Amino acid sequence: MKKLLVEFLKKHFNSIVENWTAKVLQVFNDKLSDSQIRTFVESSINTFIEVIEGNDYRPADQYLIDIYTLFSNNNLNLLEISQLFSQARFSLLTEIEKEDTGQFDPVILLGYLDGIIEQIFARYSMIHQEAKMKELEYDRDRLASKLEMNQEYLQNILHSSDSAIMIVDNNEKFISWNKGAERIFGYSEPEMIGQPSSFLLPDGQKYIDELNQIKEKSIQSDQTNYFETERKTKDGRILSVKLSVSRLPSNNGKYIGRSIIIKDFTEFKKLQAQIDQSEKLAVIGQLAAGVAHEIGNPLASISSLVQILQRKSQDQFISEQLVNIKENIDRITRIVRELVDFSRPPSYELAIQDITDIIKTALGIVKYDKRVRKVNFNTDLKHGLPKVNVAADQLLQVFVNILINAIDAIGGTGNISIKSYHDNNNIFIEIEDDGCGMDSTVMEKIFDPFFTTKEVGKGTGLGLSVSYGIIKRFNGEIKVESKINEGSKFTIMLPLEKI
Repeated sequence: MKKLLVEFLKKHFNSIVENWTAKVLQVFNDKLSDSQIRTFVESSINTFIEVIEGNDYRPADQYLIDIYTLFSNNNLNLLEISQLFSQARFSLLTEIEKEDTGQFDPVILLGYLDGIIEQIFARYSMIHQEAKMKELEYDRDRLASKLEMNQEYLQNILHSSDSAIMIVDNNEKFISWNKGAERIFGYSEPEMIGQPSSFLLPDGQKYIDELNQIKEKSIQSDQTNYFETERKTKDGRILSVKLSVSRLPSNNGKYIGRSIIIKDFTEFKKLQAQIDQSEKLAVIGQLAAGVAHEIGNPLASISSLVQILQRKSQDQFISEQLVNIKENIDRITRIVRELVDFSRPPSYELAIQDITDIIKTALGIVKYDKRVRKVNFNTDLKHGLPKVNVAADQLLQVFVNILINAIDAIGGTGNISIKSYHDNNNIFIEIEDDGCGMDSTVMEKIFDPFFTTKEVGKGTGLGLSVSYGIIKRFNGEIKVESKINEGSKFTIMLPLEKI
């Protein structure tokens, strides 16, 4: 079998190169040059031959290093590399079907070659994942360093008395209030002197119970006690804070009050959340790449076998069922391809774009979400819209963010309308849902970084903030209209390209 495989690859070397190169060019001509693709294809086939002849995968090591350098320099991700190797299967299948010597079963031959390709891709994946993990470690260390700097900054505030420093007497009244406290909470010293110690507490019984615990510990212990909690500012904001509480004794050692140092911990916690979210997204991205690969490779083999069976079967019923199988395989392949397209590194280069195509791509992505089974998408996209000068990947991100928010707002059941139109100066895209809606307080904050109404773990509060920044970079605007229990409408305005 090995000798037969080597003879087959050498005999059809040029044909396989031409077929494989042509297929890759159709998909990756915007990322790889003709010469790069041809060099990759030729070196791949030569590597297959060396591996088969020596029954050893070590000759593939230098080849894997070379192609990793090529692909990383051209920003190809693991899903795209999987596509490159999948094209090899179809090219080999084409040549196998031409070989009609009766010396071998084409299914067995294809299966053996498929195993070699799978092993080589697995080795490439290990190199790729090791490199990505090193990048992740670098990003983590960079963010950790930023966290450390933030901690040092907070310590400097404390030493310069810029933290909130206050004193509560044994009657639970504020008797001292510094400038740091005024800066953090917004209350001046005259406003706070004589106020009860519960004045800064947010609403809720747990904060009252916490205050009683702080009081008891201060009375019973000379040690400084530390707490992580929340406090309310003059303008109603809830801050994450760290409390350092120390007992104040009289000359005879009796409790006469306590000193409190409060540090605003809000930004620190947001930064920590960024690190956690970054690591989660990195793991999810690697998992998605692996899952797509595990779907794509068996799917390619199944599709190849179906095509062989279609050509050999004379039974009408079996032929009809094979057509049905092939249609469903093609549907899954389209889903994987769209996942690959969306996972590519975004392009920040502006170009003249057709808005309608970008909207349709965004709809195609969100329609695969399991939550949209009971969602009606109503589109009114005006034909022949003028072009706009934008980065397509970034605008796609905006549309997907808003559509996902709309799906969450209707709870997976309801209507989402997408409409586009233009005037002499701008293109308008309206995305409207009939979901839970928002009140005026929420509407004022929806474009603020890290603001979210979703439960912990369900959203980062960055989607609309990032979308707002993207549209502003394109000299456009995002406006929102909403009413509680009636729904929301986002209107995106983009300026027309002047000719």
